Amino acid sequence: MHTLKLTQVGNSVGVILPKEILAKLDLQKGDEIYLTDSPDGLRITTHNPEFEAQMKLAREIMRDRRAVLHELAK
Repeated sequence: MHTLKLTQVGNSVGVILPKEILAKLDLQKGDEIYLTDSPDGLRITTHNPEFEAQMKLAREIMRDRRAVLHELAK
C-alpha cells in the first residue's frame, strides 16, 4: 500500500505518484490514466474502459458478420 499526498497544482489539486508506481504502470509524463468506480472503491488504470467496451462490441460484430467482412476484403 502507498499513501499519496495531495498537492496544489495551479488552481487544481493533484497527486504525485512515486517513481515505483510510475514504473509499475509503465507511465511517463504526458500519459493518461483513468479513474473508474469499482465495487470496493475507485480504480486507477492505464486502460481506457470506454475503448475496451467499444472493442468488445466490434469483436462481436466481426464475429457475427465474418462472411460479409471477408467479401469486403476481396
